[in-house]
Amino acid sequence: MRQAVRFMGTNVLRLTVLCVAAATAVADAATPRFTPPATPLVACDPYFSIWSTGRALNDNDTTHWTGKPHRLTALIEVDGTTYRLMGSAPRRAAAMPQSDQVVTPTQTIYTFAGAGVQVTLQFTTPSLPEDIDLLSRPITYLTFDVKSSDGKKHDAKLYFDASSELCVDVPRQEVEASKNAGNGLAVVKMGSVEQNVLQKVGDDLRIDWGYFYAAAPQDADPVVRVGEPRALRAAFSSENGRADADAVGPKEAGDVASSFEFDLGEVGDKSVRRWLVVAYDDLYSIQFMGKNLRPYWRRNGMEAEELLAEAARDYESLLERCDAFDRELMADLREAGGDNYVIVGSLAYRQCLAAGKFVADENGQPLQFCKENHSNGCIGTSDVFYPMAPQFFLFGPSMAKSFLVPFMEYAKSDRWKFPFAPHDLGTYPKANGQVYGGGERSEENQMPVEESGNMLLLMAGVAQVEGNAEFAEQYWPTLTQWAEYLKEKGFDPDNQLCTDDFAGHLAHNVNLSAKAICGLGAYAKLCEMKGEAEQAKEYRKVAEEFAARWVKEAADGDHYRLTFDRPGTWSQKYNLVWDRVLGLDLFPKEVFETEMKHYRSVQNRYGLPLDSRQEYTKLDWVLWTACLTGEDDDFDALVAPVVEFLRETPDRSPMTDWYRTDNARKVGFTARPVVGGVFMRLICDKDVWSKWADRDQTKASGYAALPIPPVVRELVPTSDTEAARWRYTQREPRGEWQSADYDDSGWKSGMSGFGAKGTPNAPIGSEWTSNDIWLRRTFDIENRNEGDLKLLMHHDEDAQVYINGVLAATVTGYTTNFNLMDLREEAVAALKPRGNTLAVHCKNRTGGQFIDVGLAEVEYPTAEEARVATKAGETK
Repeated sequence: MRQAVRFMGTNVLRLTVLCVAAATAVADAATPRFTPPATPLVACDPYFSIWSTGRALNDNDTTHWTGKPHRLTALIEVDGTTYRLMGSAPRRAAAMPQSDQVVTPTQTIYTFAGAGVQVTLQFTTPSLPEDIDLLSRPITYLTFDVKSSDGKKHDAKLYFDASSELCVDVPRQEVEASKNAGNGLAVVKMGSVEQNVLQKVGDDLRIDWGYFYAAAPQDADPVVRVGEPRALRAAFSSENGRADADAVGPKEAGDVASSFEFDLGEVGDKSVRRWLVVAYDDLYSIQFMGKNLRPYWRRNGMEAEELLAEAARDYESLLERCDAFDRELMADLREAGGDNYVIVGSLAYRQCLAAGKFVADENGQPLQFCKENHSNGCIGTSDVFYPMAPQFFLFGPSMAKSFLVPFMEYAKSDRWKFPFAPHDLGTYPKANGQVYGGGERSEENQMPVEESGNMLLLMAGVAQVEGNAEFAEQYWPTLTQWAEYLKEKGFDPDNQLCTDDFAGHLAHNVNLSAKAICGLGAYAKLCEMKGEAEQAKEYRKVAEEFAARWVKEAADGDHYRLTFDRPGTWSQKYNLVWDRVLGLDLFPKEVFETEMKHYRSVQNRYGLPLDSRQEYTKLDWVLWTACLTGEDDDFDALVAPVVEFLRETPDRSPMTDWYRTDNARKVGFTARPVVGGVFMRLICDKDVWSKWADRDQTKASGYAALPIPPVVRELVPTSDTEAARWRYTQREPRGEWQSADYDDSGWKSGMSGFGAKGTPNAPIGSEWTSNDIWLRRTFDIENRNEGDLKLLMHHDEDAQVYINGVLAATVTGYTTNFNLMDLREEAVAALKPRGNTLAVHCKNRTGGQFIDVGLAEVEYPTAEEARVATKAGETK
């Protein structure tokens, strides 16, 4: 029987459980079996993220987390008959029955049985947190083990293919694919033709730059092909059509795939293994204040070929390390919360990490930028990484600081002018400044108490895991300003948003008040650790007085209210968990016990509602609330319905954190990093937290200052600053309409931009409501300097841009504001001081529509300018 987890305490059963678990295979009979709403297969970052939404791997096609097709296919031929292992194609091949499925923190393992053989297909993403260099590798191993199950020998062949859909946002984009060999590997490479690096921002987007790779050891003698998917599958187990090219494309992504075939020969009782690795090199991953940052694994100049070679070299050792990591983490989860906690923690682990990206700053230190998947696409959002934090904090200071550094550097800069903390850093993958609510312009729809409380609590969490306040000292004036704000505004918050912004504005929010009180207590703790005794005493006193008032004014009989002014209401007080985690001791234990008793009396079949207003809940907050008393029975009582939801929900998508507790239906939100919050109970145990955190091998320090944004000077203004007159037509023109000498005198004349009313952030000068529009204008650029030339473009949706008849850019999808876009070198070469022609075609496919294009010159600060600016910021 488990002992209660004691916050800041020890658990004497842990050693025994770990010793037993260490001797057990990661997928043994004791590991809880569970079929998730969707199962992670390749889980590396928000773009390289592939899931199975079937109850069996061969029920349907694999998808990106957004649900768009990202097809991987696996087949096996046994004694001349082909069976499907992964994916729904080809339909003529029967699905081999799936007999088992196991999901662990770093692995997903499927077992199939049929035709006299047993097949195990294992996906391993080596997300080992003690080494961020390893954690940041965008790789996943696929391991096939095949053996006879009927005592007979069988001829067997394996097949795997990957669609080039993985390399584009939409399948109509063109791709190229090729195959080669090197470092003892047979390799395929696929990528988009246009390579619009870091051009698009938004939520429902997939990557369309960089390159997908798949590689297998040459000594396994794989047959490697690139071509049309159906043709590749038809060639499997056939002597016909085996000849293929070394490269294909440009072709639309839906028409291109790459494949590997392995002839296993006769398979008997001894398992035959084949493996390959899939990887995605995105070249540049994040734009931070105008600076494009490399993925962390690339910081020292490593290229994709070296990445693949390292992955191959480390294959066996990493599988062993992942097994050991999974066993130990699942043992800790089981001890803290039983099999249900193993299920939730195992499913959350990769999802949390795959919703963000590790990059290197100018000093080569690791920064992590999380994406607000399926809520609005923001990057580095405070009220998203706040619930995510327990998973990152558990594994040490380098992980804990990785997402805080970029946020704090922005918050302390001249860019942020408000007395409270920001909400976000931009829209993924561009962290160029807050976009939510009033952005950097106004206080409208901001979350001042929410974000300020979040940051003080998280900074105190870093101090706790490090045992000192040195990290917080770098940002002390900013943290003090936020503490002052909470001191003045935090106890009884105005009508404002909190992290649960989907519920709307709420005044006198009791749970938000609890966050402010704990935030003030956290700041007092930081002051004490910093040696500021008087300041610590002052803020401690304020926090204690606020807590005493809270207990009195929020009381409502057998529970505490949703808002101070509404009797008969209640809410989850998940923010109070920090009182336990940080050892603040601001609230009496009776508060936690009273709330927990009430929660257990009002929860539904699938969980505890967020509050008394609706039947929906937040999965991450339920797991925080479950930790309030530290009692096993209370934790189990709140977690069990969550697992029942995950088992029974009809919605086949990556784990949501927002669902209804009465019918197990998803309300919204998919694949978000906030599920890292389920690890809160592990950081409530000081010994468990210390054990994992002490393994930090990265030892990150010496972070670079905030990048100095480039200077952008408009050479050809857009309607965002100065509308211009264009010639346009909504009927497809004849002839070379894009050429410089084309006669457009018969076209209409109108002012930019061109679009339909209601299109977000679209400054419309001329209405455009048809499917297509063609535009032309002339311009001069006599005053050009030495900066890089970029298009300044707002498009909704697909567009082609020409300069003097030369194709300058092709874009798909849409943007919601003006963005800088790369120009092709040929188009830059075609420019002249006077008499240039800009020609544009835009196609609207659905929803809003808008197009406007300008030209800008971008000048980046020199190293000396950046040094001087950084020094000035430090002095300030």
